Amino acid sequence: MDLNYGIFFITAPDKETAEKIAKGLIEARLAACVNITSVASVYRWEEKIEQAEEFLLIAKSRLGLYSEIAEYVRQNHPHEVPEVIGFPIFAGSTKYLDWLGASTQIAKEILSLGEG
Repeated sequence: MDLNYGIFFITAPDKETAEKIAKGLIEARLAACVNITSVASVYRWEEKIEQAEEFLLIAKSRLGLYSEIAEYVRQNHPHEVPEVIGFPIFAGSTKYLDWLGASTQIAKEILSLGEG
C-alpha cells in the first residue's frame, strides 16, 4: 500500500479567501486539485460555542508536502488558527494517483527557486 498521497481539509471564512488559497496551492504545485464547498460549522473558540458558514477546501496532494501546504495557508488566511489537517489516501485509481503525483512532483523545487 502506497501512502504517498493525501487529502487535506482547509476551512476559509469566505469564498474569496477559499478561492485565493485554492488557486495559490495549484499555482505553487502544492496540490493537484482543490474542491471548494460551503459548510455550516459549529465549534468552540475562546470558551464560546460559535456557529459559522465557512468554505471547506478539499485539496489532493502528496502527504510529504504537508508543511509547505500548512505554511502557505498560514500566510494567506485571516484566522489566527486556520484548519489544515491531512489524511492519507489508502486506495485510488492508478491513473488518478499518477496524475496527482505528476501535478505536484516539482513543488519543492519551485518553492526553493522562489526563496533566492
